[in-house]
Amino acid sequence: MSEQLQATVVVHGGAGGSRDQDDGCRFAARTGRDRLAGGASALEGAVAACVALEDDGRYNAGSGAVLCLDGHTIEMDAAVMDSQGALGAVACIQRVKNPVLVAQAITRTPHWLLAGEGAERFARTAGFPIHHQISERQRAKHERLMATLGSREPATPGVANRAFADYWNYDTPRVFNPCDTVGAVTRAADGTFAVACSTGGSAPSLLGRVGDTPIIGSGFYAGPDGAVAVTGIGEHIVRRLLAYTVYGWIAGGMPVDEAIRRGVDLFPREIDVGVIAVSRTETGMHSNREMPCAVVSAGDA
Repeated sequence: MSEQLQATVVVHGGAGGSRDQDDGCRFAARTGRDRLAGGASALEGAVAACVALEDDGRYNAGSGAVLCLDGHTIEMDAAVMDSQGALGAVACIQRVKNPVLVAQAITRTPHWLLAGEGAERFARTAGFPIHHQISERQRAKHERLMATLGSREPATPGVANRAFADYWNYDTPRVFNPCDTVGAVTRAADGTFAVACSTGGSAPSLLGRVGDTPIIGSGFYAGPDGAVAVTGIGEHIVRRLLAYTVYGWIAGGMPVDEAIRRGVDLFPREIDVGVIAVSRTETGMHSNREMPCAVVSAGDA
């Protein structure tokens, strides 16, 4: 029988976000904690927290997901995993409100990852309605991105702006958004762990781009010793299998705060990276950028 532990939820709103958005993270963490207190599983608590972040509109996920370069398309990724074997993810899904709920639904199928048109068709089969709304905030961010791409300032570290024009793969004529994610990790009172992540992708990016968020061991991992969620520039994160690397250190006995700081320190300063994690006795949050985040445990106000 699992030992009784203190139910805890840790969330982040994306590396490079503003700490002015901590209030949304606190609300999401409390939402997940309340679900755990009501008898929900670690996975249900993590998903509830992630849905709250997707619905907020200020984070690059769900309702706040960035526009692709064509100024109309929105492609999103999401993933869930727990320490009891549940695993589901979606990549490049369009026209859904809460990608993390679709990822959760995939845990009940024969597969772990669905992408693109197949993922959207599955969402309709699973009962998720068509949703495609573009806010003024999203349009304003897209206009700023277009201005950056037309300047000498690199829109993505280490990538020439002209590369996005050279390899343009949208249906619209070639013309000339920040890279972050939301995530939640939970520890239930029964000693089980879970993680849920969602992102609106990276901007700028070519159509069909997939980052670290739906890739097991890169953007997320959960096992019997804890759960880890990662945010930042996926093209760099996947090369380090960052979530699993940090999890391995925690499982080997390294303190959580040391493990996540060591993970972030694997990357040069110009690469946005953030990590949150929970173990049987500890929680941790660290980023080399400003990162909205929160932790709420049972008994907290």
